[in-house]
Formats: sequence, C-alpha cells, structure tokens
Amino acid sequence: MEITAGMVKELRDRTGVGPLDCKKALADHNGDMAAAEAYLREKGLAKAGKKAGRAANEGIIQTYMHHNGRLGVLVEVNCETDFVAATDAFKQFAYDVALHVANLAPRYVTREEVNDAEMAAERDLQRRRALEEGKPEAMVDKIVEGRMGKFFEEIVLMEQSFIKDDKLTIEDLRRQVVAEVGENVVIRRVRAEWTGGPSQDNGAYGLYPVQTSNLLLEGNVAIGASDAGIYVGQSRNVVVRNTRGVQCRGHRD
Repeated sequence: MEITAGMVKELRDRTGVGPLDCKKALADHNGDMAAAEAYLREKGLAKAGKKAGRAANEGIIQTYMHHNGRLGVLVEVNCETDFVAATDAFKQFAYDVALHVANLAPRYVTREEVNDAEMAAERDLQRRRALEEGKPEAMVDKIVEGRMGKFFEEIVLMEQSFIKDDKLTIEDLRRQVVAEVGENVVIRRVRAEWTGGPSQDNGAYGLYPVQTSNLLLEGNVAIGASDAGIYVGQSRNVVVRNTRGVQCRGHRD
C-alpha cells in the first residue's frame, strides 16, 4: 500500500513521533493507522523508559499569563541538551504543560511528592466511606485503592488527563516528546497566582509565592523575594535564568 504524506502527517499529529518513524510504522502495518499508532505508542514507552535515568540539566522556563492578568504560571521543563531545548516540539510541550497547569491547578508534579500524612488521611477517609456505603469488608481494600487512584489523578500533574486530549495523561504526553526528541524530558513545575489586588509583600500587585529552587528572574517583571520563594507579577516580557544557565524569554498570552 502506498504511504502518502497525508497519512504520515496524521500519524505524526496523533503520536508526536518523527516522520521517518511514522512512515515506517505505516509501511510495516500496511497503512493501518490504528495499528501503526499503537505500535509507536508502545515504542515510545520503551524509549521513554530507557532514557528516564539520564541527567536533564538543560531546558526552558515557559511562562503563561491568562488574558485577564489574574493568573500566571511558570513551568520549568528540562532535557539533556540545549539543541533539543530549542526545538519546536520541546517548546510546544512546555507551553502545553503551562496551559494545562493554569487550567487544572495540580498540587504536585509526581505521586512521590504527596506527603505521607495527606495520603494516610485520604486513605482513611475512603475506607470509612466504603464501609458506610455498606461495601463488603473483603472488598474494601480494593475499593480504596481504586479511589486513591482517582485522588492522585486530581492532584498530581503527571497523572492528570491532558486538557487538550483527555485520552492522554501528561505522562503520556511527556513520553511522546521523549520519543520525538530522543532525550529524557523532565517537568519541574513552579506556579504563581496573581489576584490583581494589593498584598502585604508588594503593594503594587497582589502576588503569591512561586515554589522554586535555584531560579533567578530578571527583566521586565515585578519580583519580590522571601523565605517562601519568588514573587512574580504581571509582565509582558520576562527573562528567566536558573543557576545551571538555562535561559528563555516568555511573553504574556
């Protein structure tokens, strides 16, 4: 079967994988789009797993400012080389993550960051709830585990359904970009919320702290600092640099 450029583009749009791999997958599966997509997703998972242990010390800081100026987000996404950090695929991924964070407000990046006390409290709540619903004692543990999975999906970035495609989680999206760029990719999220009113830390803006580490911000941006972190206000342009030398320019959307 002839593999057309349109078929390759469609498969690439679905998977985020490079055109040569897409064409080969389609050829190997006789033009079957669904089978080729399934194959590439499996291949992408394998690639992502192999690269997960690699150091990711390059990358970008992506900014997102909501149109009404009341919500701003900073997302640090790391990769292995500055070459990959400059690619459209990597930058689009960083932007998509920032947009997602702005809309769904995850509280943690990974499940491992959720503290033990919070997990224990939620697990206890779900156990009591299951028993109050009259669930059989023998089934309660299984029910609780299922509900804990839903709990993590609500608060953990990597386990949330992607805002642009609910068939994918953010982790699925990360694995796709790993398969496309050929490097490990790591999300390290920081977030700022701006209410537009005065605050006790900066009278000109209502600012909330960004939880971050080793970040320096410079340029046209309102900045304050305290033990809680860095404060970021409304700005059209910002240059962000961390102590490893990662730099980028952001803009207000």
